[in-house]
Amino acid sequence: MSAANHDALPASVRALARADFDEVAARFGAAGFAVGLPARGVLTVTAAARSPERASVLLSVGVHGDETGPIEMVAHAVEALSREPAALGVDLMLCVGNIDAIAAGKRFIDADLNRMFRSERGDLAGTFEAGRADALIAATAAFFNGGGARRWHLDLHTAIRGSRYPRFAIVPQLIEEGARNRLIGWLGRGGIEAVIMNPASAGTYSYWTAQHHGAASSTLELGRIGTLGQNDLSQFAAMASALHGLLRGDASGGGPAPRVFDTARSIMKLSDGFRMAFGRETENFTPLKKGDVIATDGDTVYTVQHDEEFVVFPNPDVRVGLRAGIMVVRVG
Repeated sequence: MSAANHDALPASVRALARADFDEVAARFGAAGFAVGLPARGVLTVTAAARSPERASVLLSVGVHGDETGPIEMVAHAVEALSREPAALGVDLMLCVGNIDAIAAGKRFIDADLNRMFRSERGDLAGTFEAGRADALIAATAAFFNGGGARRWHLDLHTAIRGSRYPRFAIVPQLIEEGARNRLIGWLGRGGIEAVIMNPASAGTYSYWTAQHHGAASSTLELGRIGTLGQNDLSQFAAMASALHGLLRGDASGGGPAPRVFDTARSIMKLSDGFRMAFGRETENFTPLKKGDVIATDGDTVYTVQHDEEFVVFPNPDVRVGLRAGIMVVRVG
């Protein structure tokens, strides 16, 4: 982004992009909240005496440094709330994920941060993002362990490719059923059109918080990727409105119910010989028919097993050993 475009950004957006919480932290602190900075890029704002009845909400943005739209949306939301701090109805943790990648205008420094939330990292253990994930894991544990049982985590992203459903969510299957249903209802209020139920971890931040902290967690894809200061904020309008309510203690649902998909299988890249049967720009939720070839990897041939499956996150350029896409089936 040019210096001119950067200077034209609202101060609140510039501050959040570089994880500068000074002004909003001062406003919440002056209103009597306990304010903490447990790690670089992490702000916590909690009631002075935390109550088990008060929900704990973690908002994370910038886990991928080139996905800047949610940074703008959340910056506006938190700035507005900090000017009426008494309206904050939850304990809040705000996380700016990969600050260094955001500053560099890159997706990551060494490797994808959203594959680092796992115990075993193999040859990724020495990467910059592995250390960053460790810092976030520790701060997250301290935040959730200090509060009650009602826990939310919304990890806000934008997609690098088009989608038949531009706004969709990945929801860990292991979330307790009642909490999962309440989350999906709230996602509908936020304009989410489709929900994919995820049965297994791919090392994502949201799966980690669901698995280890019992949070109602979701990775949210909120439209197309854009440059900081040039994002079409209208694509976030419904989610911004839902967040406005959630941060003020209103977690009710509403809006059209999202379509629900189950994960049929993950497509793993086993070698450098991995080839997908369609182009890199294939849209998310592109339908394929039974028997269609999805990808080949040496002697391994991935084909569609159900009458109809939809491809999501096709990316042949991931590292060997990581997920190169998922196939989903419509169930609701």
